[in-house]
Formats: sequence, structure tokens, C-alpha cells
Amino acid sequence: MNAPLPPNAACPATHSVALPAASGGISSALQMLFATAVGVTVINLFATQTLIATIAAALGLDPRLSGMVAMLPQLGYAAGLILLVPLADLLENRRLIVRLLACCTLALATATVSTSGWLFLLAIFLAGSASSAIQIMVPLAALMAPEAHRGRVVGNVMSGLMLGILLSRPLASLLVDLGGWRLLYLVLTMSVALVAATLSRTLPRRQPLAGLSYLTLIKSLWHLLLSQPVLRRRALTAALAMATFSLFWTAVALLLTQAPFHLDQRHIALFALAGAAGAIAAPLAGRIGDRGWSRPASHAAHLTMIAALVLAGVAGSGWGGFTAAAHPLAAIAMLVLAAIGLDAGVTTDQTLGRRAINLLQPEARGRLNGLFVGIFFVGGALGAASAALAWVNGGWTAVCLLGIAYATTTLVIGALQKH
Repeated sequence: MNAPLPPNAACPATHSVALPAASGGISSALQMLFATAVGVTVINLFATQTLIATIAAALGLDPRLSGMVAMLPQLGYAAGLILLVPLADLLENRRLIVRLLACCTLALATATVSTSGWLFLLAIFLAGSASSAIQIMVPLAALMAPEAHRGRVVGNVMSGLMLGILLSRPLASLLVDLGGWRLLYLVLTMSVALVAATLSRTLPRRQPLAGLSYLTLIKSLWHLLLSQPVLRRRALTAALAMATFSLFWTAVALLLTQAPFHLDQRHIALFALAGAAGAIAAPLAGRIGDRGWSRPASHAAHLTMIAALVLAGVAGSGWGGFTAAAHPLAAIAMLVLAAIGLDAGVTTDQTLGRRAINLLQPEARGRLNGLFVGIFFVGGALGAASAALAWVNGGWTAVCLLGIAYATTTLVIGALQKH
């Protein structure tokens, strides 16, 4: 039995067996593999956000419970971050990643064939939990990179993650348009299975030498949060940025279906696809962080988010005297630019934040990343929930004003951070 942590312990000490590639860095091919793996795996967490009514009706779910179709994958993911990701500091990483992805594949397959609403909800919750393997892959890639290039590597892998998030909605809409929601889950099942099989053959081994129990690792999460001010500050700004992101993308589909735009599901998918261009900021942000420019880059990212929401207000609510009804194409173009700018700002903030926490304690990377991502997913849930309230009470104007408030708070907190 391991002794309990003392109250003032920052984190239990662990050690890791060196990775074979660590001394020479991580190859471009392996970075691409990591980026593809996390991008494919994350899709199931966001794909159903615009399909809740369709799936709920098909499975006979009470309309009042239809929101669970979008909520449970992310709730499961949050549970996985707390309960499963810390295992990366205890168990051999390659085996852990592959087994989690195998569990994700099984859960997605169950969702594909399910005829029971409750079985479907349980399956997508479990798929979300197992998808937390993402947050073992990202710090593993960071561990393999030399410190001087760690930001660039994290940025490259994060570009895959952000592309997966941004492309999940248009991909889901297009697949449902082609063959229904079961086709979507069949494609997700096959894709995650392929990723698991590929990683089982290509990932290097990493065996932490932690003389700790699982319970001790879980308890250490609270001590990490208390002892790491960089983690707290970066997680808070990432949460507010993610709230802004979720707020915009939850409400913009409602805006685009109304006059003067009248876009259908396929055109909304194309709009989301155009907005995915903001993911290009991830590798650029990583390189900027490696040069020591994280602070000004963070400020620029937060200002870009504010500017994007102001532009969205001009296009959708007529701020500054602009009339969308008279210039619908110009309004669409401005909304696309706003989406790209917002996504680029959020991606930059998260990439720089992830780089910062991956420089803190190599022996606790699994737990640090689990805490960081878990906190910013809370922000995402806040943004999605507040989008509906803002839309009902004040339409697109209220959505943009609330987004500006989130982004401005992010800017202020970032400005107050010490060097």
C-alpha cells in the first residue's frame, strides 16, 4: 500500500523509461500520424451537435432528452480525462492508447446498431470516455520532442485535433445527407478501428516507473492544480476561449437557417468547412511559442477573437448600419471571416497553453493534460448552454455581446499573467 500524499505535496514523483525516439526527436511522419489519430478520434465528440433532433426522433427519445445526444459524448470525455488519462503516468502508454481506442470502436459499433435510445446514450457516453486516449497521445508526442521544438510538435499535433473538431459538423451533415445517422456511426467505427490498428504497430513504448497506486494518482490531481499557477491560468483562459468557440458555433447554425440566409444542412456544412481554415494557426502558434513570444501571441489571439465577434455582429445584427438583407453574400463572407478569425484565436490560445503545461513536470504530463483539457471542456459546455439562453433572450446580438464578454475576460486574465 502506498503512503498517502502529504497535504503540501505538489505531485508524487514518477520516472519514465526514455523513448527510443526522444534523443533524435520525433519524425514528421510520426507527427502526422499523431495528428491524424487525434483528429479522427475527436470527431465523435462533436459530430452529433447539429443532429440531435434527427437521432432523437429515430430512436424514440423524449424531445426533452434530445440534448443528451450532444452532451453525453463530451460528458463521457470529461469523465475519461479525470479517471482514465492519469493512467498514462502508471501504465505503458502504447498499450493503454490502443486498448482505449479498441473500447471506443466497440462503443461506436454498439451505437451504430442500437435500436434503444438508452443503449445508444450509454454507448456514446462510453465512446466519449474512451476517446480521452487523445490526451495521452498529445503529451506522448510532446515527450518525444526536444524541448527547443516542443511547441512546434504540439502545434502540429493540435492542428489535427482542431481540424477534427472543426470538420466534425460538416462531415456529419454530409454523411447523414448521404445515408442517415447510422452511416455516420459506421464510418466513425471503422475509422477509429483503423487508427487503433495503425498505432498498435507504429507507436514507441513508454513505460512510466511510478511506484504509485491508481487512487494516489487521482488524489494528486488536486495537488497539481493547487501547486501549478501556470496550469490554473492557462486552463482558465482556455476555458473562456472554448466557451466563446462553443457559443459561436452553437448559435451560428440558427442564424444561417433564418432570413436573409436560408441555408440548408449541406450549405451549413460548407460554411463550417470554410471556418476550419482557422486550424492552420496551431503549428504557427507552436513555432511562435518556441521563439519565446507566447505572451504577445496570446494577447493577439484574444484580440482576434474580439474582432471576429464584432465582425459577426456587423454581419448578422447590422452593427454599424450594415444591412444583411441588402447584401446577403457580403454578410456570409463576413461571417466566414469571423469564423476563421475566432477559430484561429482559440486554436492559438490552446496551443500556447498546452505547450506551457507540457514544460512543467514531465513525470505528470498525463495528469496535467487531463486537468487542462477537462477544465477547458467545462468552458465549452458553458458556452454551448449559454448560447441557447442568449439566442432566446436577445438573438444574434446577445450571442455576439456575450462572446465579446467571454473573449474580453480572456484578454484581461492573460494580460494580468506574469511573464
